[in-house]
Amino acid sequence: MDKNLFKNRIFSLRSKYHIHHPFHTSLNSGKINKQGIQLWVANRYYYQKTIPRKDAAIIMNCDSSVVRAEWVNRIIDHDQNGGIDAWKSLGKAVGLSVEELESEELLLPGVKFAVDAYFNFCKEAKYQDSMTSSLTELFAPEIHHVRLEFWPMYYPWIDQSGYDYFRKRLSEAKRDVSFTLEHTLEYYQTHEEQNHAIKIIEFKLNVLWSMLDAIQNKYSKEN
Repeated sequence: MDKNLFKNRIFSLRSKYHIHHPFHTSLNSGKINKQGIQLWVANRYYYQKTIPRKDAAIIMNCDSSVVRAEWVNRIIDHDQNGGIDAWKSLGKAVGLSVEELESEELLLPGVKFAVDAYFNFCKEAKYQDSMTSSLTELFAPEIHHVRLEFWPMYYPWIDQSGYDYFRKRLSEAKRDVSFTLEHTLEYYQTHEEQNHAIKIIEFKLNVLWSMLDAIQNKYSKEN
């Protein structure tokens, strides 16, 4: 199959990105209360702290020194003193303590199930498939731009130092996705292989969507 057509198919998945989830739509238009934002931040923290573990699993399964050398940057970006600490700062900015985040007392079963499913996939799949699953990052800059533009207006009570994670990921995600997209376009050649890659990205999109389903359900019951 033509590489440009394959690339267009990947980009067409933008419509399934979780920025379109009803909870995110409400969150990005100022309609979620403080408790709801805290619920989202606390549950997303479980995903954030799983990212370096899933990236380590990808490296473990990878026999390419070139890919390993590139992929290790993701662990550096996300682990302590990186994305995890930046997310803790966001937690503090919305009124959560580090202890509350790390205790997982607000973690919902549905979120844990979805994130664990993604981690287990990356641990068991061949590294090329696991890498491809991260291509949801193609659409991440859009969601970070929206947060940085509208949250200060809708949620002035949030300390703006908490937005450092979103600022960092604007550049990091673009760098990461450039490498992964090129690798994916080169690796999956046949129609069947490319269909397989699309299903992998859809799986990751479903993970992100399912997390918000669980959060939306909890929030709706309490408000």
